[in-house]
Amino acid sequence: MNITHLESKLTFEQLNITDSELNETMGYGTSLPDENVYAEMHDMLRQVAKMVVPRFEFILIEGLLNREDNSLQVGQTVFHLGRIIANQLQGAVQYAFFTATAGTEFESLQHSLKDEGDLVKCYMADCIGSIIAEKTADCMELALQEVINDYGWKHTNRFSPGYCGWHVSEQPSLFHFFPTPYPCGIHLTNSCLMVPIKSVSGIIGLGPDVRKLEYSCGLCSYEQCYKRKRKPTAK
Repeated sequence: MNITHLESKLTFEQLNITDSELNETMGYGTSLPDENVYAEMHDMLRQVAKMVVPRFEFILIEGLLNREDNSLQVGQTVFHLGRIIANQLQGAVQYAFFTATAGTEFESLQHSLKDEGDLVKCYMADCIGSIIAEKTADCMELALQEVINDYGWKHTNRFSPGYCGWHVSEQPSLFHFFPTPYPCGIHLTNSCLMVPIKSVSGIIGLGPDVRKLEYSCGLCSYEQCYKRKRKPTAK
């Protein structure tokens, strides 16, 4: 089985987090927070920038996609991806399994803020952590594309256990294929959730004929998905 592996640490600056991303994640949409919230938000960003160590890791692996039952077989392991993900991976000749995380350092900051009991700071940190995890995964995709450029390949969207019909219980099977039990330092709980919480894992399809599309929220019934576009509320 042909496997390519890459593990990397990032600086906070490499994430290039924008004010518009912060405003959106905090619930302001295209509006601006008031001056006090804006100042506190950037104070939190500066605190995070001093200590956060985002990480990502991926492996390239061969597998057999079965459209009859929407599963992917990798060696002796079978992943039950569901119709939506299997459809998006169609045409892939290899697959990338990945993890990305805001890191244990950020998790420690969240715990200390909770101990202080400042709910506003806790909420800001929670929003920033979500952005860091997603932006780290974005950086992972860029690094992945550099690797597969040598083959003339493209890649699909990334898909995670717990979304689009892929049950989160298959998370340990995904982690099994990494060189170490805790890729990027991520541990799994008994309920298959990741620790640090601000982490992302999943699969990406690779090949000359695959496509990366806008996330098609209309295909999926999971209302809490982080990729689901917010609908404007009626006035």
